[in-house]
Amino acid sequence: MIYFFYGDEEFNISNEVKKFKEQLDQNFIEMSYKYYNNLKFPDFVAVLKTQPMMFGKMLIEINCLNYLCGKSEDKSFDDKQLSQIAEALDSCGENLDIILTAVIPEDSQKKIDKRRKIFKLFSKYNAKEFLKIPSYKTAELKTWIKQRAKSKDIKISDDVAATILLQVGSNLRLLDSELEKLKIYAGQNPITKEMVKEICVINEDIFTFADYLIAENKVKALEEYHKLLSKKHPLEILSVLQTLIHGKIQIKVNSVKYSPDEIAKILNMHPYRAKLEVQKVKNISLKNLVRLKENITEAEYKIKTGQSSLDVDREVEYAILR
Repeated sequence: MIYFFYGDEEFNISNEVKKFKEQLDQNFIEMSYKYYNNLKFPDFVAVLKTQPMMFGKMLIEINCLNYLCGKSEDKSFDDKQLSQIAEALDSCGENLDIILTAVIPEDSQKKIDKRRKIFKLFSKYNAKEFLKIPSYKTAELKTWIKQRAKSKDIKISDDVAATILLQVGSNLRLLDSELEKLKIYAGQNPITKEMVKEICVINEDIFTFADYLIAENKVKALEEYHKLLSKKHPLEILSVLQTLIHGKIQIKVNSVKYSPDEIAKILNMHPYRAKLEVQKVKNISLKNLVRLKENITEAEYKIKTGQSSLDVDREVEYAILR
């Protein structure tokens, strides 16, 4: 079967792909799942004609974003090539699933051109558009939270869903992560608003804070830090920040030797997310990232052992500014 998933909501698209991957024989996942990125025409057709091996069902994911946006003279296929692509798609074997994806990067100016012949061709095959839910559509976001919670066997009330939305924000990936944390924390007990306020860090704010910090925009980083202090204890902020910086360092170190696709496998990330993270740290010094992590670790140690001569919030402030 052929599927075409496109839009700007990366989490929902990757989650749909994940459902297909979970149906594969996990003992042979390296052989039964393949990911390709904006292939050139001959390779694209060759991949579409892939024959499954002896491992049962096979899944191929192909990022096709470049075919659908940008300058048409650079990215489109001619009629003869489109005909060959259509023939390859129509002859797909019953043990092979192909998912064509086109995820619009966050904060990019890219748009999928639905007038293109290649888009109209892909749209014939189980096409589904995944769009971000705007932050002002709170009713829609609360419904998503409740549905996602139900899929995880978590029961939450409307009030709790509203509290989660207020606390975490509208980023679906972050919301999903916080639901996992709440499930572990609550165990068999009902999730309450108090649990949400205690467990769920204001992740969107911390991600913004971290982005400014690694970019060495200390003025903006300090502004975000002071916003966070009105909601969370400095040690909670440091805990999440440690994880984020550690992840950035792993990405930076691996990006010297490996491609984003290889990094995705090494760090167990979706290839699209790995590509975005590599871009984020491309112009960031590894030395500065390591120094920042060392400063944060030192501040956390001083605070926890009572060795700091500064107020807790000032100790963190000193760590991020020096």
